[in-house]
Amino acid sequence: MNAFKVSVVVPGFNEEENIPHLIRILTGVLNRYQDYEIIFVDDGSHDNSHSVLEKIHQTDSKVQYILLSRNFGHQNALKAGLDHATGDCVISMDADMQHPPELIPELVEKWQEGYDIVYTRRAADPSLPVFKRRTSSLFYRWMNFFAEVEIEEGTADFRLLNKTALHAFQKFSENDLFIRGLIKWIGFRQYCITYDPHQRMAGKSKYSFRKMFSLALKGITSFSIKPLRFSVVIGFVISGLAFLYGIYILYVYLFTGETVSGWTSVIISILLIGGLQLIILGVIGEYLGKLFLQAKNRPSYIVRKNTFTHSG
Repeated sequence: MNAFKVSVVVPGFNEEENIPHLIRILTGVLNRYQDYEIIFVDDGSHDNSHSVLEKIHQTDSKVQYILLSRNFGHQNALKAGLDHATGDCVISMDADMQHPPELIPELVEKWQEGYDIVYTRRAADPSLPVFKRRTSSLFYRWMNFFAEVEIEEGTADFRLLNKTALHAFQKFSENDLFIRGLIKWIGFRQYCITYDPHQRMAGKSKYSFRKMFSLALKGITSFSIKPLRFSVVIGFVISGLAFLYGIYILYVYLFTGETVSGWTSVIISILLIGGLQLIILGVIGEYLGKLFLQAKNRPSYIVRKNTFTHSG
């Protein structure tokens, strides 16, 4: 038997149907290790997830749970679990059964070879809707174009961190978390494993288009000020074009004695410049909003109840 402890952190929202199956499979995989813990973070679920977790914990003390006071979002729920984990290595995965638990021994094996972080990359899944595949690919392209870190397409929150990497991550006090970007940013020795995702066992995906768009915006603005610089460039370009257009109008007026006929070009110019101004103000507002929320220094999550004797 191996003389180290493995922690598995599973954030979830309304996953009462998946919890028993996932924990049963995880227990079967983790029994090969001398010591382990499974930490399920209930992100303010409205179903019976709490009752299911309580019953499982009563029969298996290795299954711990954290109940958040409300829904704080996947990234903050994941942080709650990572803050409470006590293992020599910590593995995070989703509760929808799409992250294969049988891959855990391979993650641990790579950690034992000396890697600080072992992350996973989802292989292309032809069964996904075309729209979701295209938007996902577009997100990573834009993310890598704007951000200071490069994230491979399909990178998931299914990863292993050793204690050194975990402690480095726990030092972050950012209010708007984009964990897969932060993990890439902290460096250390990292190894990637590609996996074929499983089908969701029960329930529906909680990631709507709105949430995916919000995550993309969060990722880009958390790791780059390029959108602000891009706004400055657009401003200079539009100003230059407006200046040249002004010279042209002045030339027509002074040397031909004709006025510019038609209002279409004027209206189009006003709408174009007005639209660009609103976009640029929106980009600036996004960054100011992040500063505003960070300045409040509110906690990333609030624990309503947990089965730990220590606080994370």
